[in-house]
Amino acid sequence: MADDYYKTLGVDKNSDAEAIKKAYRKLALKFHPDRNPGNREAEEKFKKLSEAYAVLSDPEKRKQYDSVGSDQFSQRYSQEDIFRNFDLNDILRDFGFDAAGGNERTFRGTGRRGGYTFSTGGDSFRDLFGQGKPHYEAPHKGEDLHYNISITLEESVSGTEKKLSLQREEKVHEISVSIPAGISTGKKLRLAGKGYPGVHGGPNGDIYLNIAVLPHPIFARDGNDIHIEKAVSFTQAVLGSSIEVPTIDGTIKRIKIPVGTQSGTKIRMKGYGVPSLKGSGASKGDQFVKISIEVPRKVNEKQLQLIKELAKEGI
Repeated sequence: MADDYYKTLGVDKNSDAEAIKKAYRKLALKFHPDRNPGNREAEEKFKKLSEAYAVLSDPEKRKQYDSVGSDQFSQRYSQEDIFRNFDLNDILRDFGFDAAGGNERTFRGTGRRGGYTFSTGGDSFRDLFGQGKPHYEAPHKGEDLHYNISITLEESVSGTEKKLSLQREEKVHEISVSIPAGISTGKKLRLAGKGYPGVHGGPNGDIYLNIAVLPHPIFARDGNDIHIEKAVSFTQAVLGSSIEVPTIDGTIKRIKIPVGTQSGTKIRMKGYGVPSLKGSGASKGDQFVKISIEVPRKVNEKQLQLIKELAKEGI
């Protein structure tokens, strides 16, 4: 989770520009590396303070930050974007630091776009924040992106094609995604090279899609098997019968109800379940039909007499 710039500077979201500047000045004086030689924690703190001030002191950047939040802002904007048109040396002079001259120091760090090194000297901290010429290290893979995608049970069984509109770097990218048959909730699909660009010649990051299968009104999935419940009458269960049953692929099949079927009996429909995610050649699951016996809420006089006669016979 990205840092909250307001919390970094210790101000609230309604603070005006002068209050933000005052808060930054106080903390910058405290954590400036010239006042904390060799203190890496102070150095890192100073970087975060300056990044927060670079955004919150710029009305347009602050507006964007308030609009999308810290996490989305950190994904959309690089350090070069954040520190563009931000002259740290002028600000430091205003705070009483001598930006000209000084001992040269070399620092290392990592950002969203990879690792970097920078030196300070007569133009202190300009290289650190992208206003000079940072010297990037070995190639780094770009950042991966993660998205959630919901599909229907039918789509998880048969497979489907989805078109996703993904916003990245203030641009909307449309991507076609092939959802394989047999996929289930919790599985991830990897779109290689569709993430953020790599650094210094490094490969692009990937996009990971987290799959969630939506509940179905009549079918339930258990592994590669499909379950459905069907009600039959008392006479159908006693005498035996046949009934029509829908399947997950949209067809209707007729199955036999054996004589004397009990409530709760499961009848197996072999091969009418979910295909294996492994692909062609792998066996499909089955569909199971759970039988429930329907008790009529109302009967007419003739039916009532017949039922009484059956009761006398012990049925």
